[in-house]
Amino acid sequence: MELYDIKRINYDEQAKVMKALAHPSRLLIVHALMDHELCVCELRELLQHKHNLSTVSRHLSVLKNAGLLVEEKRGLYVYYHLCCDGLREFLISMDRIVGEAKEPV
Repeated sequence: MELYDIKRINYDEQAKVMKALAHPSRLLIVHALMDHELCVCELRELLQHKHNLSTVSRHLSVLKNAGLLVEEKRGLYVYYHLCCDGLREFLISMDRIVGEAKEPV
């Protein structure tokens, strides 16, 4: 990679996304949302009541502020879905990296 290419990369935005994904509960939420949209109450159940509704909402807010989620209010419920097509490939690559990192050199 040439120096010119390195300067064009927005490292702050990349770090924001990585920080948003750097929590096990948020990774679980993202994995669940890869298949279909879910409401907050369904996500709370998914997290096996480890977190109260306020904590789940905070995790969703972090993911939304990083540009990874879109919310849609329908009546009393708010549904979330992923808005980044590349997120699935990123997580698949991350699984591969983690697997390789565990292998002895």
